[in-house]
Amino acid sequence: MSWITGILVFFVIWWTVIFAVLPLGVRRIEDPTPGVDRGAPEKPQLLRKAIICTAISAVLWCVWYVVWVFDVFSFRK
Repeated sequence: MSWITGILVFFVIWWTVIFAVLPLGVRRIEDPTPGVDRGAPEKPQLLRKAIICTAISAVLWCVWYVVWVFDVFSFRK
C-alpha cells in the first residue's frame, strides 16, 4: 500500500463520518429573525465536529490499516 492510498482511504472515511457527526447536538433557532430559515442551527459548532470526525476517522483508518496489512479478511482464498 502506498501512502497515497492511505490518504485517499482516510479522505473517504472522513467524509463518510462527517455526515454521521454533523446532525449531533443540533438545536434550531427558537425565534428566528425574518429571512432566517427556521431549521438553521443556533450554534453549529463546526470546528468541534471536525475534530471529533477526525478522531473517529483516525481510529477507523487504523482498524482498516491493520486489516489490510495483516490480511484479516482475504477475498482471494
